[in-house]
Amino acid sequence: MEAKLINTTGLTEIRWHGRGGQGAVTSAELVAQAAINEGKYAQAFPAFGAERRGAPVVAFVRINSNEPIRVRAEIAEPDVVVVLDPGLLRIVNVTLGLKANGMLVVNTKKQAEQIRKEFSINCSLATVDATKIARELLGVPIVNTSMVGALLRATGVVRLESLFEPLRQRFGRLAERNISAMKKAHEETLVKE
Repeated sequence: MEAKLINTTGLTEIRWHGRGGQGAVTSAELVAQAAINEGKYAQAFPAFGAERRGAPVVAFVRINSNEPIRVRAEIAEPDVVVVLDPGLLRIVNVTLGLKANGMLVVNTKKQAEQIRKEFSINCSLATVDATKIARELLGVPIVNTSMVGALLRATGVVRLESLFEPLRQRFGRLAERNISAMKKAHEETLVKE
């Protein structure tokens, strides 16, 4: 299935769920930077609970192709939710407030139907084994750039190529490996309505 543009003429709001050290905040910042590079308006910011490695972390991205973004509050009704750690599905209601036509993007080994049944998911769902991709291409289970690729496959919110420069700036000599992980996740992400 091809990418589904969530909002083609306005504001798209994305909420990222991860654990400290997985790169949810970095992912949000990279996607916002790519949107800005495309001439869109964008913002990214985190919300921390207990600020420690492994603790649940939430980050937010707003992208608007039409006008500046004036609100800077946490996103309560996202168009898209991205889950970097599948274990969070058991302890956090990640779909809370997700719009009726929203998209859930999950890092998981499981098939979409297994996720739907196990967690009573009724929205569009994109799945990818981002942990496997990260281990193969980066040598560590840090899934942020893989999940960016999955997000882009599922939504088309920005072009894949628009991430290349932000990734190079952020990761320096490790950028090409991260770009490869993003591309592979983009190719392998399965999207189900």
